[in-house]
Amino acid sequence: MTEHTDDTDDTIEGHERELSAVREEHDDADDDVSLSLPGLSVDRRDFMKAGAAVGAATASAGCLDALSGGGSADQETASGGAKNHKVAPGELDDYYAFLSGGHSGEIRVMGVPSMRELLRIPVFTPEPASGYGYDDRTSEMLEEEGGGYSWGDTHHPRVSQTDNDYDGRWAFVNDKANGRMARIDLEYFETDAIVDIPNQQGTHGACCLLPDTKYVFGVGEFRVPMQNDGRDLDDPEAYTSTIAAINPETMNVEWEVEVDGNMDNGDGGKDGRWFFTTGYNSEHATTESGMTKADRDWVKAFDVPAIEAAVENGDYEEINGVPVVDGTRESPLNQSDRPVVRYVPTPKSPHGVSVTPDGDYAIASGKLDPTCTVIDVEKLAEADDPADAIVGRPRVGMGPLHTAYDGRGHAYTTLFIDSQVAKWDIEAAVEAEAGSEDPIVEKIDVHYNPGHLIASESYTADPEGDYLISLNKLSKDRFLNVGPLKPENDQLIYIGDDEEGMQLVKDKPSYAEPHDASIVSADKIDPADVYDPSDYDAEFVAEGDESIERIDDSTVHVKTYVKRNEYAFPEIRVQEGDEVRITASNVEETSDITHGMAIPEYDVDLALAPQDTREVTFTADEPGVYWVYCSYFCSALHLEMRSRLIVEPSE
Repeated sequence: MTEHTDDTDDTIEGHERELSAVREEHDDADDDVSLSLPGLSVDRRDFMKAGAAVGAATASAGCLDALSGGGSADQETASGGAKNHKVAPGELDDYYAFLSGGHSGEIRVMGVPSMRELLRIPVFTPEPASGYGYDDRTSEMLEEEGGGYSWGDTHHPRVSQTDNDYDGRWAFVNDKANGRMARIDLEYFETDAIVDIPNQQGTHGACCLLPDTKYVFGVGEFRVPMQNDGRDLDDPEAYTSTIAAINPETMNVEWEVEVDGNMDNGDGGKDGRWFFTTGYNSEHATTESGMTKADRDWVKAFDVPAIEAAVENGDYEEINGVPVVDGTRESPLNQSDRPVVRYVPTPKSPHGVSVTPDGDYAIASGKLDPTCTVIDVEKLAEADDPADAIVGRPRVGMGPLHTAYDGRGHAYTTLFIDSQVAKWDIEAAVEAEAGSEDPIVEKIDVHYNPGHLIASESYTADPEGDYLISLNKLSKDRFLNVGPLKPENDQLIYIGDDEEGMQLVKDKPSYAEPHDASIVSADKIDPADVYDPSDYDAEFVAEGDESIERIDDSTVHVKTYVKRNEYAFPEIRVQEGDEVRITASNVEETSDITHGMAIPEYDVDLALAPQDTREVTFTADEPGVYWVYCSYFCSALHLEMRSRLIVEPSE
């Protein structure tokens, strides 16, 4: 950062005067105008010229480097407000942000507002640093519960709630690639369950039924024959997509509902009755041209108690062990006074849908249409025609994808084509004439082409309303060039001051391809510092309990402990062909002293945090000497911390 001088103050004041002039000039301008970049505001058509101007301003006033995206959150807001976004070394963040990892099959944990990456939680793919997928328990979970796929694509992390507020128990995330859902234990920040969802391909949306996380819903995107066993291969009208209701305690699929068209994203109401999904392909086509012929698609509103009643009454078909309720438009269950699914017409191919904090509205973003569709939840329950529940269509800009909330009556919608986030007033949109732009409060440029966004605690009934992250699909010139596969760009925006407006705080590069996130107050999550040995089935091996026991002619069970500089046994001797099961415990009680137990030639890679126990089983099929070493630097004698696995040749 360059030295802050009087000339710098003059530069700031000059840009503030320019900003005031632009606002006056564009009082009646259309929504192409962005007036909310901190320190400088530009017309979209002059974006490139403004970028050059911002670069010049940054060169002369280093403390404004947030304008160019290359700065940090260490300065006060550029407009001179009192909010300081700095998280100094040794200080802690206000929030956890749980971000999808996309093709890595993981969840990434960041601190907000620092945007420091804290942890990567492996979910659908093995990960050596944590030993995930290399011990018996997690490898069996990936293979048996998770279907044995070699990769996953995480999209929508959601944190469990009680009484419409985060309870810190679990996070859930979907696998778009393989039709799975996973649960993450937030005491240990590790995946503890996966379900391979029957009758579903492409689990896109993931969200909880609130207020108390009764179900976790997996929203199936791709339409396939039901059953998909070779029948109806060339009859797309017989294809269907489903939502799956998953019990969060057992991770069992309780029931599914099949519908017309493909589904996209989902969100639950606040009172336990409704679950909403967007959708496309009302045409039931299999090609892009066929999927875009009609000018309307639907938001599908699932009446959960009505579906539960249908299941209880036996109004379902059991397919692959799961009750599947017919929720298509022509289903007898949808001809009753209380349909199981209500089809709310929207402009073509709506994308994101989210329920407002008060539970009054479900808002679907138009994607191919410049509007959002505001659905009155109470009217939906009463209306004969679901279209009568639509109470607003604010024109927010080009390419609206997803919407978040600040708890003060504002919605924030990403505009993929405009490369902006639009802030708008929800009640003003309801009161305005359809198509009016009166509800728009302001817009801010983001870099570039945002997909999802998330505001602090936006999915709860009481959002914090101070920070928002825009997860942008492109970064282009925002970071050092790293070749053709550019990083994506997660941008932190301060939204806590309605008078000063939205303020861009920080850019953070992100590896491809993240999608959505949840932001949770740090005081609502209470992670453990050490493991509780009773939380796992494996027996904890304390000092003095170590043993090497031959179970039979071909099986050896090694019970060992690890601590700084030491494995329980300096050598482990087995016979060629033996099945070897190692139960290893870290007897350290000091937080943050992790040990590893690696035998690379046998693909053994255990990461043992304090008081943790892991088991691994392998066949010792190659005679020789194999060093067992600690893969976590733990002390001054870390390199000397060794054991030998000696595999004696068979006769």
